[in-house]
Amino acid sequence: MNATDTVDAFHRGGFHVVQPKGRGHRSGMDAMLLAALVADDRKVRVADLGAGAGAAGLAVASRLADAEVVLFERSAEMADYARRSILLPDNAHIAGRVSVVEADVTLTAKARNDAGLTDESFHHVIMNPPFNDAGDRRTPDALKAEAHAMTDCLFESWIRTAGAIMIPGGQLSLIARPQSIAEIITACGRRFGGIEITAIHPRPGENAVRILVTGIKGSRARLSLRAALIMHEEGSHKFSPLVDDFNNGRAAYARL
Repeated sequence: MNATDTVDAFHRGGFHVVQPKGRGHRSGMDAMLLAALVADDRKVRVADLGAGAGAAGLAVASRLADAEVVLFERSAEMADYARRSILLPDNAHIAGRVSVVEADVTLTAKARNDAGLTDESFHHVIMNPPFNDAGDRRTPDALKAEAHAMTDCLFESWIRTAGAIMIPGGQLSLIARPQSIAEIITACGRRFGGIEITAIHPRPGENAVRILVTGIKGSRARLSLRAALIMHEEGSHKFSPLVDDFNNGRAAYARL
């Protein structure tokens, strides 16, 4: 380990992640909330698209003993962080069920399959896509700019890939900003139904800052809005009990 990296504990030390220090995207609560959307005790394969250093995918593997997780990441540098995370001695108990594939998740058809994003091979696909408009790239940190910048039709291309690599009846799970809700629903189109949306609010009375979205491939069920998730107790930085459970791998935010 060098001075430009950190090793961060998640799930109360249940697993650890090697991350760049002071640059790039550093994982936190968003990744843990995303991972909590996967509630499945079967032997399942899970794809984490745009995995970065692997926090969300590792969180799934940490909580679900029978889950095999593949971390897909385009950036060679971040893919290397993910590989180093898997190889940490503290992650030995899950290392055999997690792998890294360096690939662009926007690839299509044969190129996508050749890159390891194989058709109908995953039960779950999770994603935390870039969320800033491309015009907002004001940071001099190139690694962070790449991780945070949204391109045109981003959700369409990412959700198209999710639909292609997922088995019929599989579950899509993602976290995004509220302003992306229309684009997400449009991208799901006929690929995913039974969409459930949960707004995440910092505190009671404050506007939502994130949304959690799940959908089922091939479902024709109607969209539903779940009860809001409040992150912190009023007037406090303390996590609410349910969010604290998600953050520490003690619970899953299962679909109804």
